[in-house]
Amino acid sequence: MAETYARPRFGAPREPKTRVNPGNGLVRVLDYVTSSHARSIAFLTICGLLFFLPGFFNIPPVDRDEPRFAQATKQMVETGDFVDIRFQDEVRYKKPVGIYWVQAAVVETAAKLGLPRAQARIWLYRVPSLIGAIGAVLLTYWTALAFVTRRAAVLAGLMMCASVLLGVEARLAKTDAMLLLTVVAVMGAMARVYLAWQRGEEADKSAWAIPAIFWTATAGGILLKGPLILMFIGLTILALAILDRSAAWLWRLRPAVGVTWMLLLVLPWFVAIFLKSGEAFFSNSLGGDMLSKLAAQESHGFPPGGYFLLFWVTFWPGAPLAGMAAPAIWRARREPGAQFLLAWLIPSWIVFEIVMTKLPHYVLPLYPAIAILIVGALERRVLSRSWLSRGAAWWFTIPLLTAGITLVGAVMLVRHPVFLAWPFAAGALIFGLFAWLMYDDNRAERSLLSATVSALFMSVAFYGVVMPSLKPLFPSSEIARALRNVVCVGPGAAAAGFHEPSLVFMTGTSTLLTDGSGAADFLGQGSCRFALVEARSERNFAQRAEAIGLRYNMATRIEGYNFSQGRAISVAIYRSEGTE
Repeated sequence: MAETYARPRFGAPREPKTRVNPGNGLVRVLDYVTSSHARSIAFLTICGLLFFLPGFFNIPPVDRDEPRFAQATKQMVETGDFVDIRFQDEVRYKKPVGIYWVQAAVVETAAKLGLPRAQARIWLYRVPSLIGAIGAVLLTYWTALAFVTRRAAVLAGLMMCASVLLGVEARLAKTDAMLLLTVVAVMGAMARVYLAWQRGEEADKSAWAIPAIFWTATAGGILLKGPLILMFIGLTILALAILDRSAAWLWRLRPAVGVTWMLLLVLPWFVAIFLKSGEAFFSNSLGGDMLSKLAAQESHGFPPGGYFLLFWVTFWPGAPLAGMAAPAIWRARREPGAQFLLAWLIPSWIVFEIVMTKLPHYVLPLYPAIAILIVGALERRVLSRSWLSRGAAWWFTIPLLTAGITLVGAVMLVRHPVFLAWPFAAGALIFGLFAWLMYDDNRAERSLLSATVSALFMSVAFYGVVMPSLKPLFPSSEIARALRNVVCVGPGAAAAGFHEPSLVFMTGTSTLLTDGSGAADFLGQGSCRFALVEARSERNFAQRAEAIGLRYNMATRIEGYNFSQGRAISVAIYRSEGTE
C-alpha cells in the first residue's frame, strides 16, 4: 500500500486510472473536499456531527454500562474525590480513571457555565465519546495518508464515520470511543516510522512529533482501559518483527525518553489508587475484570468466529467492500503498507476470537486498519469481480431489515409505527438500492458514497426519531420524571425489584436498592419518601407495610421493558400518606 515499490500497490490494476462517470453529485462533492487537507478535515468533522448527533441529547441512559460510568463520574463530582472510583458505596475497580476524569471535566465546565442540573444530564457524560469518535475519524484519515492518496484517506474516514459500531459507541458514555482515538493515534505514528524505515529513509534525530504522539497516546490508552492498548501495540510489533526479521525501526520512536514520559503520565494515579485501596484496584481490574473475560463473562460468551459474523453488520456500509477487497489484500500482503495494516489487524483479531467473552466493541480499534486496506484496493480498482461482488446487495439488505425490525418493535412497544421516521427510512432504502444497483468496478466509489448517505438516513431515523420515542425501554427516565414532579422538596427513593444502574443515575446517588420489605421500612422512616416497587416485589412490600402499620398510597405506575433482563416490568411508585 505504501509506495515503496515501482510496481502498483495491491497488484496490477485492471482498469484505467482515470475515473469513469465522474459526474455524479456525490463524487463531485468528494472532488471538492479532497482538493485540500483543510477541506478534508472540515468535511469529515461535519460528517461526524451529522452521523453522531441524532439522538445524542435525547436518548436516556442506556443500561447497564453507560449509567455505571456516568454515576461513578457523578459521584466524583459530588464528593470532590477524583482518585477513588465508586458506584454508590461499592468500589468500581474495573477500569482506570481516564474516562471519569474527562467526563468530570465536561460536567464541571457545564455547571460553571450555568447549565442547570448539569450532573443529571446524561448527554454531558457522552461528550468525551463524541469527541473520541470524531477524533478517531480524523485520525483514521491522518493514518491513511501514510498509505494511500488524500481522496482514499477521506473515504477511509467516511467508512469509519458511517460504521454501525462507531455510531453506537459515539452515543454512549463509556471508554471505547476514546480508546479508539488513542489506538488510531498510536498506529498512525507507528506506521509513519515503520514505512520510513522500509523505504530506507534516514531517521530524523531532531523530529520529536511522531514519538510524542505515540507515547502520549499510549499513556492515554492505559489510563482509559489499562494494558489493552499495549496488546494492540505489542502484537503488531511482534508480527512485523517476525515477518521482517528485524525491529530496528522501533528505535526511531525514542523508547528511552518515551517510556519515561509515558510513566510520568500514568504512574501518579496508579500510585494514588494503590495508596488509597491497596491491591484492591489491581486485583479487581486485572484479575476480576480482564482475566475473567477469558471465560464467558456476564452471559456474553460466544465461540470463535463470532466477531467475523458480527463484522458484516457492525462495519456496514464498509463491510461489503471488505469481502470484495480481500483477494487483492491477500496478494499484496508482503508489501510494507499492507503488511503493517494486517499486522495491526490479524493477531489481535485472533486473540479476540479465542477469548470466550465477546462484546461487539472489543474489535472496534481494528476497524480503521480494515477501512484503510479497503480503500487501498478501491483506489487501485482491484476489487474482486467474482461471486464476492454479490455482496453489494448488503447495502440494500441492511436498511431493509433495519426498517422492518424497527417497525415491528415500535408497534409492539408503543403501539405506534413512528411515522416521523418513515421519510428517513425511505431515504436509507433508496440510497441503499442505488448503491447496490449501480455497483461495478468502475463505480465502486460512487456506490460507497451512496451507501454512506443511506447510513446517514438510517442514523437519523433510528437514533434521532425511533429510539427517543420508545419510552417503555427507558423506565428509569419515566420514574425520575415522576419524582421531579412531586410537591415536596428533596424526595428520597428506595427501589425494590428494579435495580438498574440508570435508576440510580436518574434518581440520585442516595437511592436505596433493597427488597419489598426494605422499601416499606424506608417509606415509614419520614416524609417526602417514595418506594419504587416492581410488581414481583409488591406482595412482600404490602405484607411488611401491614406488619409495621404503614399507611401509604400509590402515586403512579410505570409500565416498561427491562431489556437488560429481557422482560416486561411494572413499577408502582408508593408514597407515605400525606406526602405529595
